[in-house]
Amino acid sequence: MSLPPFSYVLPLRMADGDGRDELTRYLRALAEWCGDVIVVDGSPPEVFAGNRQAWRTFVRHVTPDPDHAALMGKVPGVLTGLDLARHESVVIADDDVRYDRVGLERVLSLLERHDLVRPQNVFAALPWHARWDTARTLLNRATGADFPGTLGVRRSTLGALGGYDGNVLFENLELIRTVQAGGGRVATPLDLFVVRLPPSATHFWGQRTRQAYDDFAIPVRMAVWLAVVPALLGSLIRRDPRAPGLGAVVTVILAECGRRRGSGRAVFPASSSLLAPIWVLERGVCAWLAVLQRLRFGGARYGDSVIPVAAHSTRTLRRRLAGRALTRTPAAAEPAFVRDPRSCHAREPVSGTCEGVVPLGSRVGLKERP
Repeated sequence: MSLPPFSYVLPLRMADGDGRDELTRYLRALAEWCGDVIVVDGSPPEVFAGNRQAWRTFVRHVTPDPDHAALMGKVPGVLTGLDLARHESVVIADDDVRYDRVGLERVLSLLERHDLVRPQNVFAALPWHARWDTARTLLNRATGADFPGTLGVRRSTLGALGGYDGNVLFENLELIRTVQAGGGRVATPLDLFVVRLPPSATHFWGQRTRQAYDDFAIPVRMAVWLAVVPALLGSLIRRDPRAPGLGAVVTVILAECGRRRGSGRAVFPASSSLLAPIWVLERGVCAWLAVLQRLRFGGARYGDSVIPVAAHSTRTLRRRLAGRALTRTPAAAEPAFVRDPRSCHAREPVSGTCEGVVPLGSRVGLKERP
């Protein structure tokens, strides 16, 4: 039985060709399920050329549209992919996400009734740093839901809302909040598990302060992290281990509650619950480093840029979206397409001719906002 029609958008920037062979195998398998796989590649020219040679026969391999330029490099890739997507249901996924057919079926089924689907990532392997970082996932699940590297969206919803802001650091939260602020329906199934490859230990350490900066978008949580180090130092000065001990126990219990939600025990190791106090201590330290970075640079350093805003509040987004109405296009509907002359710009499709397509009157982009 074939899957419902959908588009798969993969924004990408590779520093070199490492990992290309594994990603090629995944894309080739994905292309058997999805007839519209779009890789939006912002890699350096020599890496882009190698990717084009490897993928040109079974995906659409394009460069980001300069009209969507933004501080957060992933967002131009997402918006370019949405412009080119041929179907109403779109799966957006980072380059380390690995869907299987069951996961895709579930996302597409939920998109028939919702504007955005928020799956749950789970690491494919558990080196020490992935096991440690899984503690963050469990705590997020205990208090709500985790923030995955993949989302399912309705293309018409993002088009009606004018896209989402790419000049923020926590771009996945910005996208989720934009849909919610616009009146969209969000599904958060805690038992919809999608595999993600673990990063290298070097990459993991390089993200600590940046990910802590994300929590400026969630002030209550940021306040909790900023209180961790002062509370611990106060206990050490008083030579009273009871408060840190109690805090560690509560943190482990909370993480274990997150592991038990939504069939999580089947995929998350119990050891990650035990590691939750160490993760909280790490986040408490990195939260202060994020504050220092904000004071010194005016925001978080991201590549050659500085991004001051983690994500906009839902209230701010509601004001920005006032007057915009969502369109309710059936997920399986096939819109009418016209050629967009702008799609020829540095974006040759697999056949080598200009075949970029955009649904009539629904180009996605922030430039349309009032």
